[in-house]
Amino acid sequence: MDQVRPNFFAGPYVDRRAEAREEAGWLEVALSDSATLFLLAKGTTQLVRTQPEPRIEFVSAAHPLVRDTDPRHFVLLGWFRGVRCILIELEPERAASVPDGATFEELRPLSPLLRGDEAGLLAYARALSIWRSRQKFCGVCGYTTVPERAGHVIRCTNPECRHEFFPRIDPAIIVLVTDGERALLGRQASWPPGRYSTIAGFVEPGESLEDAVAREVMEETAVPVLTSRYHSSQPWPFPSSVMIGFQATAVPGSVVQVGSELEAAGWFTRKDIESGGTLVPPSHSISYQLISAWLKGAQD
Repeated sequence: MDQVRPNFFAGPYVDRRAEAREEAGWLEVALSDSATLFLLAKGTTQLVRTQPEPRIEFVSAAHPLVRDTDPRHFVLLGWFRGVRCILIELEPERAASVPDGATFEELRPLSPLLRGDEAGLLAYARALSIWRSRQKFCGVCGYTTVPERAGHVIRCTNPECRHEFFPRIDPAIIVLVTDGERALLGRQASWPPGRYSTIAGFVEPGESLEDAVAREVMEETAVPVLTSRYHSSQPWPFPSSVMIGFQATAVPGSVVQVGSELEAAGWFTRKDIESGGTLVPPSHSISYQLISAWLKGAQD
């Protein structure tokens, strides 16, 4: 299926220029460039301005938080809108004087309100911050670690180990299963009343994506999948996933039996969904895109 536009959080919003991470003096060059943009983060929150409309609150190299931060907390993200952009990870307990009207906020509730490229940049930065916060010690020998390659590699400080760790991404499949005129949807107990979505789950070791689709659908609904095909993907930094979207078919008339992970599941016609009686996921999610494609008839 040809995709007209990328899913939310995806797309060419940043020029990563991975080769720049290998330059020994990358940070000094960035600090000396008055045009460099700095994105501030505290834990999983990031500095934004919410009024009059949500946007990233970048700061310049002249800001005290930039001048007084340990170089180990700088991460080169790439070039955003043609300008070098760097993530600064502040300690959660650190007092931070920020521009009036700017606050540290969580991305998830704000993401639908942000411009697509800014949401993508914050998703990228958030995923890196979470990975780096969990890799302070070597998983091989237990020694402390240090960041290298502009923050994109973590290396063990033990001279006899020196193991390198790279950013971790957790792959998860998400699939819209149909049996012709009906779509298989499920809901979790924590969701708003009436909301249903596509079936999703993490890929297990030694498992292909197609195998994961069939297993997750069977585990959660007892519906056997006949065929599946790739649709599109979406970065999902909550905390560090990539959602790999599929369309799948099932035997017509398959009986749904809800597994332990869902509160409810069942078959829904286009009329059921379009009538508004069944709430679909937010429009910035890949599950919404999968459902929309089916409603428009863009599924075999």
